[in-house]
Formats: sequence, C-alpha cells, structure tokens
Amino acid sequence: MKEDGVLGWGKSLPVPSVQEIVRNDPKFVPERYIQDHKNRPVLDSTTFGSDSSDIPVIDFSLLISGDEDELNKLDFACKEWGFFQIINHGVAVMVLSKMKAAVAAFFDLPLEEKKKYSMAENDLQGYGQAYVVSEQQKLDWGDLFFLITCPLEDRNMKYLPTTLPGFREAVEEYSRELQRVNEEIMAKLSLLMGMEEDGLKKLHVVMKQSMRMNYYPPCSKPDLVLGVSPHSDGGSLTILLQADEITGLQIKYKEGWLPVKPIPNALVVNVGDVIEAWSNGMYKSIEHRAITNASNARMSIATFVIPDVGIEIGPVESMMQDRSRRYKDIKYLDYIKHVLDRKMDGKAHTSFLKLEGEP
Repeated sequence: MKEDGVLGWGKSLPVPSVQEIVRNDPKFVPERYIQDHKNRPVLDSTTFGSDSSDIPVIDFSLLISGDEDELNKLDFACKEWGFFQIINHGVAVMVLSKMKAAVAAFFDLPLEEKKKYSMAENDLQGYGQAYVVSEQQKLDWGDLFFLITCPLEDRNMKYLPTTLPGFREAVEEYSRELQRVNEEIMAKLSLLMGMEEDGLKKLHVVMKQSMRMNYYPPCSKPDLVLGVSPHSDGGSLTILLQADEITGLQIKYKEGWLPVKPIPNALVVNVGDVIEAWSNGMYKSIEHRAITNASNARMSIATFVIPDVGIEIGPVESMMQDRSRRYKDIKYLDYIKHVLDRKMDGKAHTSFLKLEGEP
C-alpha cells in the first residue's frame, strides 16, 4: 500500500470477534456491547413515523438514458432523504450472488484463519473492527472485513484471502461494476449541481474505492445492542448491497429511525460528507445505523467512494450562486483523519467542515 494511502493512519483497537462470542455462548451479551438507554434501538415497528416504502426508488436505466422525471427524483432523493435505492442498475444477478457468497465464505472461515488477515496496528484494512478508539466506549455487535479496491496501486494484496477459491475474482468483478454505477450517478449529480457531466469526477482527481464487508451475528438481546452505531459516511458516495433479505439498516428521518427494507437485487445509495460540502449543504449526508435480531445473522457490503486525499473540499461555485457559503475549504486528508480518529457519533464530525456558526 502506498505510504500516503488515506486509510494508512486509521487506527482501531483490537476487540473480540462478536461471531465467536455468539458461537461460544449464544445467550451472552458482554456489558461493553450494551448501549446506553438513549442509544438503544426501539424494535417495535409501530413506533416508526414513516414507512420504508417512502424511501425513493430510482430506475437506474431510465436515469442514465436522460429521463427528466428520474433525474428530478434523484435531486429530490439527495435533498430530502440523502438515501435512495436503485433498480435496473445493470449489475448482473450472478455478480451480486458471487459477491455475497464470497463474503459468506470469508466469515465461515475458522477464527484462526480469519486472524491471518487481521488489521495491522496502523491500518483499517483487514479483519476486525473500526472506530474503536478507547477501552471505555461501547462496541458494535458485528465484525467486518475492509479492503481498498481501487485504484490497483492502493491495494494491499496480503489482505486478499488465498484459501477461498473465487474470492478475489468476485471482489474485482463487483468492484468494476460498482465503479460504472458510481460514475453514472456522479455524472447526473454533476448536472444537478450546475456542472458539466464530468464535474464531480474531475473534483475527485482520483475516484478511490474501498469495501466494508459486514457480518452481524444474531443477538439474544437485540433491543440492547447496535450492529453499527449512528454515523454519516466520510466519503462522497456509498453504495450498499444488503446481502440478506433481513431488514437491519435504519436511517435518521425526522428525528426517528426508519428501516430500509431490502428490495431484491437493488442497491442502496447514500450521500457522503464530501458531497455535502461540495454542494454547500444542498445534499446532506444522513445518519444511519444497523440493528440486529435474535434469530438470524445478517451480512452487507458497503462500497465507499472517496476523492484523492490531496484535494481540497469545499462548496463549488455553482452551489454558492443562490445561497451563502456554509462550508470551509479544507484538505480532504485533514478531514478524513479527523473522521477516522474518532468513534462513530452521528454527524458530530461534520462540524469540522462548516464555517463557524453554521448548524
């Protein structure tokens, strides 16, 4: 991996594998995973103020063909929700299935085998847990495997399992397909932001891509734990494959938590902090989290798009014509280090992007 790779200074303290905790005693929930009362999930669906079906669903094939209604839907989704699902995205079902199978096969490995790919002391690539910065903080009920996938020179091949036939090929094929999907979405967002189609691509300088594979074991007390704590994403765009037909993802909406029910073979897309800054707050990154359940394990694969670490992020000119500047110009390297040095805490870290006095 290059010395200046963005995730090279990410640091997370080693913690036990949740998968192994459950294997050893399915009923045991260590104190460190039990969330404070205010953070515990409410699992009664009647308490949700909206329905999952309200979250915009965009027909990707219509969007890239220039359909005006679908473009307006994308604009609305990014302004009002920060999240949307895409269907007819052109990623073959076989490619999705192979990726899901690859992730399942990795987490099925014996612990000692998975440990061969453990995160190094100063790297977030590999097997382990992220955003663990103190011995006192509450832990998430899940394990992860994190890889940098693009560009090729940023990959660290030692993290690619050699004992899993087809794993590398599945990751590479899925990664290529998501690059295409991402570039098409970025092109349409560029137009909505008053730029040429390649505007956001140029702002990135290099569109880097990384992949977080999540495994959430069942929990005997799902109302006390979180699979992933509330956070927004520090990149520009995230594309999520919900690998199981189990609802676990929730987004913050009107002060409540709204479940994102999986649509078979759809992809979930959300705006990251970088797009929020570039759009001067017109498109906002949204808090989201994952919950668990008592009976089934759940997997998901989040693919993050981030810009080159050397660039500055801040509002583009076209986003300041009708509104005053709300965000600073800041080097992305400084921002992502700020994000990675902290535990997940909603959108608290985005204050680092904003001008003084901006909410």
